[in-house]
Amino acid sequence: MAAAVGVNVLLTFAQIVGGLVSGSLAMIADALHNFSDAASLLIAVWARRIARRPADDDMTFGYGRAEVVAALINLTTLIVIGLYLLYEAVLRFFNPEPVTGWLVVVIAGVALVVDLVTAWLTFKMAQDSVNIRAAFLHNLADALGSVAVILAGTLILLFGWTWVDPLVTLGIAAYILWLAASEIGGVIRILMMGTPPRMAPEDVLKSAEGIVGVTEVHGAHLWQIDEKQTALMAHVVIERGAWSRADAIKAQVKEALHRDHGLVHVTLEME
Repeated sequence: MAAAVGVNVLLTFAQIVGGLVSGSLAMIADALHNFSDAASLLIAVWARRIARRPADDDMTFGYGRAEVVAALINLTTLIVIGLYLLYEAVLRFFNPEPVTGWLVVVIAGVALVVDLVTAWLTFKMAQDSVNIRAAFLHNLADALGSVAVILAGTLILLFGWTWVDPLVTLGIAAYILWLAASEIGGVIRILMMGTPPRMAPEDVLKSAEGIVGVTEVHGAHLWQIDEKQTALMAHVVIERGAWSRADAIKAQVKEALHRDHGLVHVTLEME
């Protein structure tokens, strides 16, 4: 992770200098995206450390949502960057500037190698963290952005088409916005205590109501604690004459919910 952050920070400065010298807005756009990747990795590491703290009196569910908050910060920053790049690209169409194509191609080529290496470094950790998965996707997006910048520089060198530079910038900005929009919904869903997207509440209730001795389940609240943990609170109505088995029925309901849906944080009020 440290190596991934380090190479992205160095690349950001190189691309900004190269973009200013060559006059390429597309390269500066790619530099800003690289910087957001470095920042997102730093935030992800910081949030990951916090998330590993055990539950205490202040955070009785633990600190797992620190990673979700960090993801929201990273994705919101990406949206701001994407909108800014759209604005700058439109202005460049009306006020075109000369672009040094060969410098664009050389620096973008180096950027492509760094992006692919960073994606490789973060691939394994991306499997179980929304934060690092977002960073991994960002690096893949950067690699595509670098390919686009190389293409733009080549066309400028061959044909002098300077309008390709803001056009590529528009494409990079649109991809950044699409990537952020596709990820941010799930993050907001967790923070708004929504139900897990792949868990139907009616199926959860059916599992509980399928236990012998259960008449009805009502007043249920199903929500995500963090990316990996889901909680349920519900009122369970016991059949008449079965109250002596209430504790056993509660245990069976919890076992069914864990077996069928992976629920471990279950609080049941028996009636």
